[in-house]
Amino acid sequence: MLATFAKRCLLILAGPFIFLFVAFIPVLCGKRPGFRGWFWRTVSRCCSWLLWFLDVKVEVSEAAVEALRSDTNSIIAVNHRSHLDGFSMLHVIPDEKWVTFGAKKELCEAALLKRGFDGAGLLKIDRQKGRDALTSLTEAVAEMPKRRSPILFVEGTRSTKPGLAHFKAGAVLIAQQTGRAVRPFVISHSDKLLPRGKVFPFKGTIHIDVLDQMHFDAEENTDAAVARLRSAMATAYDAQTGELTKPA
Repeated sequence: MLATFAKRCLLILAGPFIFLFVAFIPVLCGKRPGFRGWFWRTVSRCCSWLLWFLDVKVEVSEAAVEALRSDTNSIIAVNHRSHLDGFSMLHVIPDEKWVTFGAKKELCEAALLKRGFDGAGLLKIDRQKGRDALTSLTEAVAEMPKRRSPILFVEGTRSTKPGLAHFKAGAVLIAQQTGRAVRPFVISHSDKLLPRGKVFPFKGTIHIDVLDQMHFDAEENTDAAVARLRSAMATAYDAQTGELTKPA
């Protein structure tokens, strides 16, 4: 208990400086060649520090990490249980794998963060524009190096009910239109450590399953493809949690 308390005191002192560094270094260096690769590796280190301060461990197989080292031409599709999800993902993604996140347009255009997020290469998602937003996101993914993968939360927002929530079709549609595969990430137990409304998480372990790439032909029915993706992820999630995901 004393060690946990000491770590959290250190986090309160160091956390704001780490946040400011991550948020504003792209403003200063975002135009330099190779910046984005360096930036996301640095963010990954910061996520590891944060989890250490919070006494949160992440369990993932060595085989999964090795698969990510050589992963190319993919879209990472992940379920969403708590605010710990993004940190835990970046903690386990190896340096050889480049990623970026899709984020709400409102967040990307916040006055203090806009230039930094542009420099970091975040993908803007305008939920109010529907199909137009999907088109711009698809074009952005098509222009990415095959080594870099966008991370998309397929439930759209944090799920609060047992099992996986209804999936949005965006990740599958983008895969069908760009020829990329979908690499599913399945996160479990993060909501038990950090439920809605709680500031500091409980001490514990988050589990991540990294599934094999899934391919969706342009001719495949999109609803059927989304159901296939959700079924594969639900099987892994339910096996870890003992929950039962309801059919879509």
